[in-house]
Amino acid sequence: MRQKTEKCVVTFRTTAGAMAMEAACQAEGLPGRLIPIPRSITAGCGLCWAAPPGAREKIEELVIKKHLDADGIYAMIL
Repeated sequence: MRQKTEKCVVTFRTTAGAMAMEAACQAEGLPGRLIPIPRSITAGCGLCWAAPPGAREKIEELVIKKHLDADGIYAMIL
């Protein structure tokens, strides 16, 4: 069984917003991947970006800089 660790989770209103986040993070070399939204969070599109907690500051800066359609940013154990 996989060990649960803390993640920085970014949710989106739309699938297009989630895909834009994936493209922006890949272009900037930021870690993470798209995953289904955990049941404990309710959000629109069903996808979220999960990254290591140490990347949170850079991810927040990217969301602002690129005007990404983020719904919320959470710290979660996944």
